[in-house]
Amino acid sequence: MPTVFTVNLTAPLLLLLLWATHPTMATNWLSLARLPRSRPVSGAAPCARLRGLTPGQVGVCRARGEVMESVRKAAEMVIEECQHQFRNRRWNCSTTSRGINVFGRVMNQGTREAAFVHALSSAAVAVAVTRACTRGELDRCGCDRKVRGVSPRSFKGAHIQILCPTSGFQWSGCSDNLSYGVAFSQAFVDEPERAKGVSAGRPLMNLHNNEAGRKAILHNMQVECKCHGVSGSCELRTCWKVMPPFRRVGVVLKERFDGATEVRLTRIGSRTALLPRDPQVKPPAARDLLYLTPSPDFCHLDPDNGIPGTAGRRCNGTSRLAPDGCELVCCGPGYRAGRAEVVQRCSCKFSWCCSVRCQQCKNTVTIHTCRV
Repeated sequence: MPTVFTVNLTAPLLLLLLWATHPTMATNWLSLARLPRSRPVSGAAPCARLRGLTPGQVGVCRARGEVMESVRKAAEMVIEECQHQFRNRRWNCSTTSRGINVFGRVMNQGTREAAFVHALSSAAVAVAVTRACTRGELDRCGCDRKVRGVSPRSFKGAHIQILCPTSGFQWSGCSDNLSYGVAFSQAFVDEPERAKGVSAGRPLMNLHNNEAGRKAILHNMQVECKCHGVSGSCELRTCWKVMPPFRRVGVVLKERFDGATEVRLTRIGSRTALLPRDPQVKPPAARDLLYLTPSPDFCHLDPDNGIPGTAGRRCNGTSRLAPDGCELVCCGPGYRAGRAEVVQRCSCKFSWCCSVRCQQCKNTVTIHTCRV
């Protein structure tokens, strides 16, 4: 009679076993954006049931549960901003219909698209958590109280855009506590890569791009000011540091995407590093994006990898070389023109006080779409 073995698995061991048998991409936490608002994302039991999180991220969730609502918000920000930045490209950040792999298996490959999503994701977590700190929603952080004192009249803050005159001012108000947001982003977003070890190409690529995303915030910090005095005389000016709008972060990272550097894993002595595949290309800076694998063309439907293709996509029929031009989006001259009636606002007039009144006008426009 065969012997029957029974094994009692503790909860942590079971979680590790499930993770090992179901490989998880580092960006699968973006599936938090698909959860209903009524579902909790913090607490020991809810954290363990969040699909898409690695065991290490589950540990972060349990230890710092109050921040997880900001992580859910960050996931929503990533999808929205990615789709805005790539709305006119072949790959337009389209999402899968269900599951934890939000952008499809194309994220499995070390492409520049994966590089952009990693950078944007790490930046979104830092921004969302920092905003929660500033609003007083988190117990462990608040405003950045280290920004204090009087600025000299010739103040030039490193990486900071001044949104007020620079004739000297008093640091005051609630400066964004970016250091706390960045630290949490490193703990949560970087965790899957550090768990794998940082000697392989893909973890090194992801960690570099994660940090590049956070630097896109740091290098675009701004200073906002408020004047105090009789009749707006501005006898005293108080200022505080603020993060750039997330749209600005998206624009910066999109520019980095267009100029991303293809790299390869190279052994240098006892360590490994990512160096440009083309030796004539200068080594990338910390703010640049890196990728290991050329991108697919994204022209044709590939359900297995979450690529919808470009059939039926709108494109710009009047432009040949622009990224939204039909020849580029449709992968050649395979597009057609059609007429459609649209309703637009017209004959707008300012009404005192204070509104703008417009009429609704119907216009017939030409619409270009890629052939099916």
